[in-house]
Amino acid sequence: MIRLAFLRHGVTGWNREGRIQGRTDIPLDAEGRKRLSRLTLPEDWRDAVLHASPLSRAVETARLLGNGRPVRTDGRLIEMDWGSWEGLRGIDLRADPASGYRDLEAWGWDFRPPAGESPADIRQRLTDWLHSLSRPGKVKGPMRSMGRVRGNPRIHAVPDSRPTPHPPHACGAGPFPRPGQERAIVPAEMPRPHLAVTHIGVIRVALALAWGWDFRGPPPVPVRRDRLYAMTLSDDGSLRPDGNHEGERLS
Repeated sequence: MIRLAFLRHGVTGWNREGRIQGRTDIPLDAEGRKRLSRLTLPEDWRDAVLHASPLSRAVETARLLGNGRPVRTDGRLIEMDWGSWEGLRGIDLRADPASGYRDLEAWGWDFRPPAGESPADIRQRLTDWLHSLSRPGKVKGPMRSMGRVRGNPRIHAVPDSRPTPHPPHACGAGPFPRPGQERAIVPAEMPRPHLAVTHIGVIRVALALAWGWDFRGPPPVPVRRDRLYAMTLSDDGSLRPDGNHEGERLS
């Protein structure tokens, strides 16, 4: 079993303008970087293995909060593809009856923007990623392509499936220590937690998997910025809520 948390990336200019970003590679803006530089992760997550979507806004968020520690990028954590709606404002699409736009509560798993991706599509790739995390030795070969990344064609997400190293257990000096020279056996440490910096679309799907939500009606937990959403990942790749269900605040 693994402790796993999801965190939304910092603020971009398109966030402030209410534009749909999707896979368009919009970086953090100056104020977003400044805010992240003042925040720290909750104590239990400060040494977590860091993962991120390959989009720059997620990678930079992970690096700023991780104080320069390595970040593993994986295309399966990329944001929902919003197709021809990327760059548009949700408020304008909602005002146009012919757009086909729906509010989140009416999506269902199969809602799909024009030429875009559905929550069910995200569920498939996120489930693949969860299995690769829970059973790293059984995942072989390169991951399949996640399609286009708008705005930065140089991004190529390659998963780092190397197991996280753990310190060796302490043991006696030899197989038969002399009386008085025995050393205590230190129990195995708990595995390091994992933290994925990603996007609101991916986090909603993770919450749906953990809570059994089907994208109809209000989500079980609203995704707020600057909060970690902690879960436990079982060996079979399933998620369960863990800790504060409303998220743990960054400080």
